[in-house]
Amino acid sequence: MPAYEPVLLARINKPNSGKLEGYRADGGYATIERALKEKQPIDVITQVKDAGLRGRGGAGFPCGLKWTFLPKDHPGPIYLCVNADESEPCTYNNRILMEKDPHQVLEGIMLACYAIRSQKAFYYVRYEYGDSFRSLQAAIDELYAAKLLGQNILGSGFNLDIVLHRGAGAYICGEETGLIESLEGKRAWPRIKPPFPAIEGAFRKPTIVNNVETLACVTQIMKRGIDWFKSLGVPPDPKNPRDAGSYGPKLYTLAGHVEKPVCVEVPMGITLRDLVEKHGGGVWKGRKAKAVNPGGLSMGFVDVNAPLKGEDGKTEYDIPLDFNGPGRVGCLGLGTAAVTVIDDQTSMIDVLHNVCQFFSHESCGQCTPCREGTGWMLKITDRLRRGLGRKEDLDILIDVGDRIGIMPGTTICGLSDGAGWPVKTAIRKFRAEFEAAIKSGAKSKYAKSLALAGSH
Repeated sequence: MPAYEPVLLARINKPNSGKLEGYRADGGYATIERALKEKQPIDVITQVKDAGLRGRGGAGFPCGLKWTFLPKDHPGPIYLCVNADESEPCTYNNRILMEKDPHQVLEGIMLACYAIRSQKAFYYVRYEYGDSFRSLQAAIDELYAAKLLGQNILGSGFNLDIVLHRGAGAYICGEETGLIESLEGKRAWPRIKPPFPAIEGAFRKPTIVNNVETLACVTQIMKRGIDWFKSLGVPPDPKNPRDAGSYGPKLYTLAGHVEKPVCVEVPMGITLRDLVEKHGGGVWKGRKAKAVNPGGLSMGFVDVNAPLKGEDGKTEYDIPLDFNGPGRVGCLGLGTAAVTVIDDQTSMIDVLHNVCQFFSHESCGQCTPCREGTGWMLKITDRLRRGLGRKEDLDILIDVGDRIGIMPGTTICGLSDGAGWPVKTAIRKFRAEFEAAIKSGAKSKYAKSLALAGSH
């Protein structure tokens, strides 16, 4: 099989890759020009839908299907919100696209807006992404100067304005209705659904929210076609009628205890082992992997030494990184495909405390189970790392993790699911390590370092 040639990242190492001149020299904006001349909006929707593109932001919902949820014959305005609030820990695939090839995403925005009959797009960028914001603003300014944005684009009668908006510096702004609330100038508290944003979104108008990488894929689907896109990735599982397949290229980020933290593009379905060993150079310092997050902290943990059910000779380290693979081993899903490796010399107690600290801090506080539950989990894991834990603490943590979130029906958004999943999977898969630490009363390495620092 020939080596895969990247398309989403094809231009990032070119000189001035973010400039309009270079993008157009590589065929940029020819796709939107052709679509405006030759296709109706419904044709674009149909092509994206038939390609099987699923959202790259975390949930994996079919992109073209989402576009069809807009009310028919709505007088407008209809809005597109671009979710670039990339705040899932260890995720940076959107940042690479925004900084290095912003026009690829902007062309995807134009195609999406044409498809859904939107004349205004809000590009919501994570506050901490200063370089991304400046790169995007320069690219948008170039488009207005070239009359590729604004009124009567390319003489087609299509009008579009793109507004760049800096985020509010909170993880919850990545939840689509939290993003919309923040965009409207309010506190980023997620909304109760229904109504869903496609019916009543930004400024109470129909709104589609799409992720940065998803829109880059829209550009490539419209440029290269359905057959190309579906030739990559994993087809639907015939035994699972709910599986929509995992088609196309995917950006995976590697972080944690690897020799080479990197963002790589490969077809969906690469195994976790191959991603770490072949693209990340393996685990650092000659050590071995113990646990891995397959798609951001909120997806939970893979135990690389645990046997993979139904696969002789394989472990959880061999799961495919498609939309179904992580779920086979009890993880929440593929998420953002941000792979974080934890080596065999790192305490899972320290890891879990760090995770709980993040989610407790980032909970917006609107829902009592999430606000209180994340706080409880932090207090208990803090007690564990100080060597003061009790065996029953482990069952309490699992119970709290099981009881908070959308899936048990106790919260408005999925932040608490993401807070509970790493707790549940860490304890269930590494319980012996937690129990041994409780039995010995040993403080974690992190707690010892804090004590040592306090003594000086």
